[in-house]
Amino acid sequence: MRFTNMLKSVLFAGSAAGIAMTATPALAQGEDAAAETEAAAETITVGGAEMLPNRNIVENAANSPIHTTLVSAVQAAQLVETLSGPGPFTVLAPTDETFALLPAETLTQLMSEAGRPQLRQILTYHVIPGALDAETLMGQIEQAGGELVVETVEGSPLTLTVVNDAVAVTDEQGAIGYVTQADVPQSNGYIHVINNVLIPNPPSPEELAVIAQQMAAERAAEAEADAAMEDAATDDAAADDTASDEPMAEGEAADDM
Repeated sequence: MRFTNMLKSVLFAGSAAGIAMTATPALAQGEDAAAETEAAAETITVGGAEMLPNRNIVENAANSPIHTTLVSAVQAAQLVETLSGPGPFTVLAPTDETFALLPAETLTQLMSEAGRPQLRQILTYHVIPGALDAETLMGQIEQAGGELVVETVEGSPLTLTVVNDAVAVTDEQGAIGYVTQADVPQSNGYIHVINNVLIPNPPSPEELAVIAQQMAAERAAEAEADAAMEDAATDDAAADDTASDEPMAEGEAADDM
């Protein structure tokens, strides 16, 4: 069975502000309490977990109880450092429930070392350069005449439309995902929760080879950095041993007597 056929599925789903300056201590307490209540009411949560805007995409996703598969996939694809970087990025984040609709053997294959190039391709297909909230996306869709084509970090396009006041995302295979929770701000962009795993067209053997080479180079660089740290630690330990084995000066020996 073709890899892309196994992955096709279409699912349907449908600032805080506070005033701190006051005239009297009693009034200050009242306004502080009101501000805290308002802030608590406007705290953004995903799956019941707070999403903190001063944390990056990976940190907040790791805190979401409905994105454990996505986080594991990001780790398996060696994309943690990239998505923790400054970006900015807009991530379309499929939930665990969505990933569970994929054939189990397909997901297992993608999470393996052999499937890493395809996994990286799929995950970066869910990442759009820039920090784009729903209002911005909808505005761009309207300006484009109702259908906006955006290029992803992976390099392939996604088509965005608006259906029943929600952003709909169509992949290259024709499958549609809907944004079920928009505008989760991150320190390096936005997360929009979606209800489908988006699949680009399969890469050519040449493209897969390039991805594999890039990943091999990254692994080699990581191994070299780890080896350098180990060598430095060994040298420090040897220097400490040498210092402890040196004979004491005559004056020092006399002082110890």
